[in-house]
Amino acid sequence: MDIRDLTSELVLEGDGIWYSKHSPVVSYPKGGNADCFSLEEGSFWFEHRNACIQAVIDAWPVPGDGAIFDIGGGNGYVSLGLVAKGHDVVLVEPGVIGARNARSRGLQNVICATMETAGFNLGAIPAVGLFDVLEHVEDANEFLTSLGGLMAPAGRLYITVPAYSFLWSLEDVVSGHYKRYTKTHLARQVEAAGFDVDFVSYFFRFLPLPVFLMRALPYRLGMASEQQVKERQVRHHNVNPGIKNSIVNALLKHEVRHIAERKVMRFGGSCLIVASKR
Repeated sequence: MDIRDLTSELVLEGDGIWYSKHSPVVSYPKGGNADCFSLEEGSFWFEHRNACIQAVIDAWPVPGDGAIFDIGGGNGYVSLGLVAKGHDVVLVEPGVIGARNARSRGLQNVICATMETAGFNLGAIPAVGLFDVLEHVEDANEFLTSLGGLMAPAGRLYITVPAYSFLWSLEDVVSGHYKRYTKTHLARQVEAAGFDVDFVSYFFRFLPLPVFLMRALPYRLGMASEQQVKERQVRHHNVNPGIKNSIVNALLKHEVRHIAERKVMRFGGSCLIVASKR
């Protein structure tokens, strides 16, 4: 794919990254990509989310095998997994650190920009992935509607978001989130933006209770601190291998099978949706 066919607002620099001519503004912690980079490899959460994303793309492929634009794709962890499965991927990440990390991982098509500052041509994008991105957007309705204008007819939209407002915690505040979603709310928002919903489900079914007890409840009681947030992120992403290879791993594999078989899960710590542009 030649990026120059999609926009005239990007410049290819010597590091192999396409940069916007305009400075992007996003609701994401300054050191967020650096923090995630240290967590992604070996994290059961990132690994399972990737497996679910890959399963849903296999079940609802991109029309015509076009490229998937991984918007706000951070350090390229999802993109790298999709490339390994044979997908054509373009990473669009506004953070310089994230874009450079993605490039260092070997991703070929890396754009350092937001969708607004990238200046893509209308109707040029065959598929978009928003993997834990939409919760960082204040006006999600406007963003999704604008995104639809950039997508080709019948283009696919893949989204994951954190679930349930009752799980809101200091982690959400520190991460720059504006909201958490139910699958009903997410589906209505996507439909209002001009898409037809193909599939919507929860995943991470075992997470709501521990997230409520260890994150949401302490936050409500005024017992949470940013230092505790950082410590929990490291501890919770690195599950003991013995546990992971038994109970947790069995639960996660079962969820991936459900998605591959197009079965809806009615409860979980995250939502996943696939939609097609009308």
